[in-house]
Amino acid sequence: MKEKLILIFGGRSAEYEVSLLSVYNVSAALDRQKYDVIRIGMTKEGVWYLYTGDDAKIRSGEWVNDTENCLPLSLIPQKGIRVDATGEIFDKSIPVFPVVHGSYCEDGRLQGLLDMCGFDYVGPGTAASAVCMDKYITKLIISHRKIPMADFVLVHRGNSEDDIIPKVEEKLSYPVFVKPANAGSSVGASKVKSREELIAAVNEARRFDDKVLVEEYIKGREIEVAVMGNDEPFASRPGEICPNSEFYDYNTKYISDTATYFIPAELPEEISEKIRGYALKIYRALCCKGLSRVDFFVRGDEVFFNEINTLPGFTSISMYPSLMQDHGFTYSGVVEELFRYAKEGR
Repeated sequence: MKEKLILIFGGRSAEYEVSLLSVYNVSAALDRQKYDVIRIGMTKEGVWYLYTGDDAKIRSGEWVNDTENCLPLSLIPQKGIRVDATGEIFDKSIPVFPVVHGSYCEDGRLQGLLDMCGFDYVGPGTAASAVCMDKYITKLIISHRKIPMADFVLVHRGNSEDDIIPKVEEKLSYPVFVKPANAGSSVGASKVKSREELIAAVNEARRFDDKVLVEEYIKGREIEVAVMGNDEPFASRPGEICPNSEFYDYNTKYISDTATYFIPAELPEEISEKIRGYALKIYRALCCKGLSRVDFFVRGDEVFFNEINTLPGFTSISMYPSLMQDHGFTYSGVVEELFRYAKEGR
């Protein structure tokens, strides 16, 4: 008898399209001789459907128009998910992989719903997901762990232009980096070289969150580490991204595909081990489970924590699965191992 697995994709997020690319790859990696894969799609408006059509329509975004294969669903606390048209219930014993990114998906809200329904799922729990999604709160926690990071200033929705400029310039020098506190995939992020650019960048970031971080710009190498596990997590060797642009923005990540990747990164052994140690320390400090990707800057022999991503991309060019493949897994093996950790429970 095949084991049932649930994949959730889409959602009310600026990273909706990234989720479609990720779930296409994750679904393709699961052997249909071994698994009965249940695909649940969330529209941009937040409506949930069981999708029974072709994976190719998920990747293209056409799945939402494939109405014959979209069956409305209801969530039932402590029981599971019901297909409204047939009454079939996907029991809470079926493990879930939320292959989603960004707000409403990666920030604890979806995890809370899954907790209420009683599901075991891939990735950190509700509280850890919420904390890790908020870059400001993450920085506050990690600042107590003696791990270097960029200096920053927090800008609130209520701060006026007259407040922001002196607040930033008192602590930081240009260039600076501006980004929403709650967003991923570099959505709403920009590099700012002067006072004249600052307010426009803050306003752009505010489109995605009420809180905005203005950070010290660290000119260094962009290094990423994949972490997997629950109580005894392990870290991959570091990989490096050379964006071939001013920074590794959304366009470079998912559209132009102009970045160059080095796995493993060419780093002195002591620096590589320091980064892996920091990644595990951060993962544990933030109470992560299942998986996360931890990002750093390296400048000379200095290592700076940048941010953590609790549901990293699984697209064809994403670093997390590539780093785990360097660790010795196949792509399918990565997905299966994540489900295994999910089944260990909360």
